[in-house]
Amino acid sequence: MSSNDFIVMPIQRDSGRSWAVLLSFQQGIADRDQAVRAGLSRWQIEHRLASGAWQRVYPGVYATFSGPLSRDAQLWAAIRRAGPGAMLSHETAAEVHGIVDTPLGAVIHVTVPLARRPAQHRPTRGILVHRSGQSQMQFLGPFILPRTRVEDTVLDLVAVAPTFDRAYSWIARAVSKKLVTVAALRAALDGRRRVRWREWLVDALEDAENGVYSSLERRYVTDVERAHGLPRSEHQARRLLDGKVQYRDNWYPGYNVVVEIDGPHYHQNERTQLDKDRDNRNLALDDVKTHRFGPVGVTEHACQSAALIAATLQRNGWRGLPHACRKPDCAVGSDRARPGRKTVDR
Repeated sequence: MSSNDFIVMPIQRDSGRSWAVLLSFQQGIADRDQAVRAGLSRWQIEHRLASGAWQRVYPGVYATFSGPLSRDAQLWAAIRRAGPGAMLSHETAAEVHGIVDTPLGAVIHVTVPLARRPAQHRPTRGILVHRSGQSQMQFLGPFILPRTRVEDTVLDLVAVAPTFDRAYSWIARAVSKKLVTVAALRAALDGRRRVRWREWLVDALEDAENGVYSSLERRYVTDVERAHGLPRSEHQARRLLDGKVQYRDNWYPGYNVVVEIDGPHYHQNERTQLDKDRDNRNLALDDVKTHRFGPVGVTEHACQSAALIAATLQRNGWRGLPHACRKPDCAVGSDRARPGRKTVDR
């Protein structure tokens, strides 16, 4: 190799303009084929790398600048590494769609068509390649980070969720943020041949459509309310009180009873005090009784919670009777379930 091999030749004017546009949209990221099509020789590429003007992100994928990569540059590098038809998917697609606010982990998830196997012989550290014939790309225009449609992103995440509660949380997040409609999720679900938890998902989508916006809220609806024959509540009910709009997780309008579900990260002093203040105003101004349950109250203690709510509803005019759920030790509907009665754990 002679010294002339590293002489940097100028790129032709038309190619140079296209090259500049490409780099602008791809956050300064390009792969070897794109550089060659722009008029750069192999030796010119190597010279830029050797001089530090460029940096190698992955084999055959370069950042055409020195210094740290932005998040978008990292994602473009993963897309160029995965090759034709690649699109961000799973947790990474959730990130770019806004389903989650921050990246979940260091791994970048990419989906490619079934016919391609880019990671079979050359897996790349930091990139997890999925193969799918079901997920479709959301077309947002050229030079926008390719990603799976929101509805496919949600269903992909449902498919790999460790539990159905976790699966439902993805549905609830996307729907509550108005990033996808339940109708679009149903259509995507119908279009898939293989779907985990299909029957449960059909019911879950109805709950999401009715305003059940977290997995814990759904556990309340299914394991406390429905399982014990309580009247049906309204979800995310909008009410105006003392000149302020309130949204209530579960509102029993005929009985002035509210049930609020607090997540596992609820114990923040400021948030807790604000909710206590609101509960007190509800009681003083509107005579609304508020039950507030955390994760244990709608899971392990679902039967005890149902008995408490049933007693409050009956005191406020409900003439129905709760009944025991399918748990063998459920005492709802019997004398043993009356609030204040002492029971012996066995």
